[in-house]
Amino acid sequence: MKITESESLYHDLDKMSTRELLTSINQEDRKVPLAIADAMPQIEALVDVIADKMMAGGRLFYMGAGTSGRLGIVDASECPPTYGVPFDLVIGLIAGGDGAIRKAVEFAEDDIQQGWKDLEAYNVNAQDVVIGIAASGSTPYVIGALQKCKEHNITTGCIVCNGQSKVAAEADYPVEVIVGPEFVTGSTRMKAGTAQKLVLNMLSTSVMIKIGRVQGNRMVNMQLTNDKLIDRGTRMVAQLTGLDEERAKELLLEKGSVKAAADFYNNSEW
Repeated sequence: MKITESESLYHDLDKMSTRELLTSINQEDRKVPLAIADAMPQIEALVDVIADKMMAGGRLFYMGAGTSGRLGIVDASECPPTYGVPFDLVIGLIAGGDGAIRKAVEFAEDDIQQGWKDLEAYNVNAQDVVIGIAASGSTPYVIGALQKCKEHNITTGCIVCNGQSKVAAEADYPVEVIVGPEFVTGSTRMKAGTAQKLVLNMLSTSVMIKIGRVQGNRMVNMQLTNDKLIDRGTRMVAQLTGLDEERAKELLLEKGSVKAAADFYNNSEW
């Protein structure tokens, strides 16, 4: 039996007090970072290959079903506003299409052909990296896509939460984070989902830093899409240039990003 499907270590959940439920869930959640630490060499290798491919003009695809697919879409959608990259540099795909983001699409994950069809719609090629996300490690939608990627010499990775899985067997760079049984038996949106989210954070953040989208510890390429981000950008420009906040904001809005504003200031008489 897959460890993600094995029986919870806790019993009679319906008889627990609220505090007992919360304490027990928290105890299980604490295991997740430790499991990720064990997978660090796998994560490192995947980060390096993604960064190399991107620097050479490639893209990153996440694909999964259910919670796994949604987590990939969340991570992909946050890259453009956070790092100012094109919307099609990191792409998230979910079994069942965009409608499955909000509502489960029955049996969509069982279609072993559809994952590759979804990738083909984006003209996926050997410059790209495709990462399958599957807590179980047995999702046909993901397995079929990774198999086809191999046939077309496309680099692949995966994030799974069971050892020796079919998904990992098809991936060039497997990341296996074994978090153990879920608090509610089989509910992989819990520890497995948390593990996947943390690994995705590590992948995209590290890659964006390595390809030059961060300066120091600042998101100097973030999109200025609301007042909070404009205020944050203004403070960064002020820190980087020594300008007062009024002039820093003026320069930021004129140039469109913290990096562009700071670069212009440091190379001009403005």
